Amino acid sequence: MNRLTGKVCVVTGGASGIGRETALAYLREGATVHVLDRDGQGLALLARQYRELHVVEIDITDNEAVSRFHSGLERLDVQFNCAGMVAVGDLNACTPDDWQRSLDLNVTSVYLMMRAAVELMLRQRSGSIINVASVISSIGAAPDRFAYGATKAAVIGMTKSVALDYASANIRCNAICPSAVETPSMTARIEAMPDSAAARQSFDARQPLGRMGTPAEIAELAVYLASDLSGFMTGSELVIDGGAKL
Repeated sequence: MNRLTGKVCVVTGGASGIGRETALAYLREGATVHVLDRDGQGLALLARQYRELHVVEIDITDNEAVSRFHSGLERLDVQFNCAGMVAVGDLNACTPDDWQRSLDLNVTSVYLMMRAAVELMLRQRSGSIINVASVISSIGAAPDRFAYGATKAAVIGMTKSVALDYASANIRCNAICPSAVETPSMTARIEAMPDSAAARQSFDARQPLGRMGTPAEIAELAVYLASDLSGFMTGSELVIDGGAKL
């Protein structure tokens, strides 16, 4: 416990799922935590339950909004970029709108957030940026995930570039690459399918361990990457997938 005492952390996509669990894990570890999301209702519920959190309703694909938020921070030790979307479909099924929305949220928002973070971190000559990518990326493929796989591969590429360019300033950048995780959005997708029981079984079976991951398991890895214990790790793509891509 207290692995993040004194650190200022920013979490995107923090109103639910992996982002929410990570924000709470950072809070438990002693950090000051800013939770960013465009889901105002989810943020309001989170703020009522955990008054210590600083919640901000924001569109992180908006450069001005991202810059304005970061200008209000005196320092930034950890940035956890979790917000994202899953567009379902192969190349032919991927519409221009699917493609653009995927790029905006999965890639452009990460670029904008990292650029703003690095400006702050360079002043203090330290910081840890953690991006949520996926095993569906440059690591491997999955059916009907054309836009998603392309954008998550881009996240890995950006992560490595930032890690190399800013290592001399003691700014680290790593990517977490999960397989299927039992988030509220995943549960909603499964329950909306014609045969939800069969769909759940299929998602579980993708992992040799026989189940999906949990947000808490991803959050624990995010705590490690945020803490000084991972101080010699940068540019890594950490696979946490229950053996899915073995």
